[in-house]
Formats: sequence, C-alpha cells, structure tokens
Amino acid sequence: MKKQAVNRMHNFPDADLYLQSMDRIRFAIRDIKEFEKYGYDKHRLKTFQNNCEKLKDLPDDDEMVGDQMIVTDKKYSASEKLKSSIRSLMTRVNMKFSNRTGRYRKFGTAKMGDMTDAQLLFCGRRVARVARQQIDFLSDVGVNENVINKVVDTTTAFENALNIQQDRVADRDIAVERRVDVGNLIYKEMVTLCDIGKDIWAETDLAKYENYAIYESNNDQKIKRKEQLKVEKNKTKD
Repeated sequence: MKKQAVNRMHNFPDADLYLQSMDRIRFAIRDIKEFEKYGYDKHRLKTFQNNCEKLKDLPDDDEMVGDQMIVTDKKYSASEKLKSSIRSLMTRVNMKFSNRTGRYRKFGTAKMGDMTDAQLLFCGRRVARVARQQIDFLSDVGVNENVINKVVDTTTAFENALNIQQDRVADRDIAVERRVDVGNLIYKEMVTLCDIGKDIWAETDLAKYENYAIYESNNDQKIKRKEQLKVEKNKTKD
C-alpha cells in the first residue's frame, strides 16, 4: 500500500523553523522552573533540541537537486554515446540494405532522437541482437563483434546511468519526506512549548509573553518589533 503524502504544518522555511525553535528553547531554559510546573522538564527540552539538530544536519533540497542534476547530465552523455554507436552501426547496415527493407526495419532505429529513455534502452539491446542475427549478411560492410560490442557496452553504460539517476530521484523523494516528518515533529513541539510559555507570562510579563509568539516569517518579526518600538517611544513621550 502506497504511503500517504505528508504535508508540512508550517509555511516558513526549515531554516526559520530551526532558528525560532532554538530561540524558544533558550527562553524555556531561562524559565525552566515555571515550565516544570506544567510537566515540561529538562529531559523533554533536550529531546526537542536534539530533534532540531537532526533537522539542521539533514541535506536540504538544493543539495538533493544538485546531485540529481549531476547524474542527469551523466545520463544524457551516456545516451549520446549510445546513439552515436547505433548510428555508426546503422550507417553500415544502410550500405547493405535499403531503409525500406524488412532487414533494415528490424533494427527499429527510426526516430531515435525522439525516443524516451526506456525506448532508447530497448533500442540499443535490439540493435545489438539483430546485428548478431544478421552478421553474416553484414560482414562485408564492416559489421563485426567489435562494432556490435560497442553498442552493447554503450547500452550497458546508459542503463547504469539511467538507474543511478532514478536512484537519485528516489533519494530526493525520501529526503523531502524525512525533512517534512522531522520538521512537523519540531513544529508541533514548538507550538506546545510556546503555548505553555505564553500561559506562564500572559498576566505578568508582556515582554516574556512575546518571547513565545510564533511568527510566520522574519518579516513578521520585524513588523512586530517596529510596532513595539513605536509603543515604547510613545510611552516615553507621555
């Protein structure tokens, strides 16, 4: 059964989630005696911090996309080498058989430039197989085991490059899913911690209460800070 896709609970970058969480952890350490009254102890805080460090150490999507791009370029290079080896063999075949004959048609190389990766892979295998079947008819135009083996070797290299690319695609999907899982775990814990923090200071200390406010972005924090500065400035004037 296919695993259901997991959605991110937060709409800001993981880097912001990490920084906001570490800030809240520092505030909670400062207020740990109050937190312990809610059953939120140092051990739970340490677990929260460890999960934040785990998120920080996970490869981000830029790294995974970069790896994917590198192997995609290698696959493209391998596909061009395979096409070149096929064309070299088919040039010899065309010297012997018209491209309208059944013997030529058996190779199935028409519109090779438009083939998908899977189609090109099957084409390489087919060309080598059919060439061996007809090697007696094609020997006088230079089709021999060396020419055929070049097609075989480039087909194998292309298949390996294709498999590696698909592995990197899968690696990226797994990495994204893992980051979402860890990020959601951290976000839920941060929300719990902040709810406790706000409840602790709601009636007694506005500044400490604000320490536990969650902002969707750094810009939200800047706006909030500007508003606070205006309020403080007006109080000073009064």
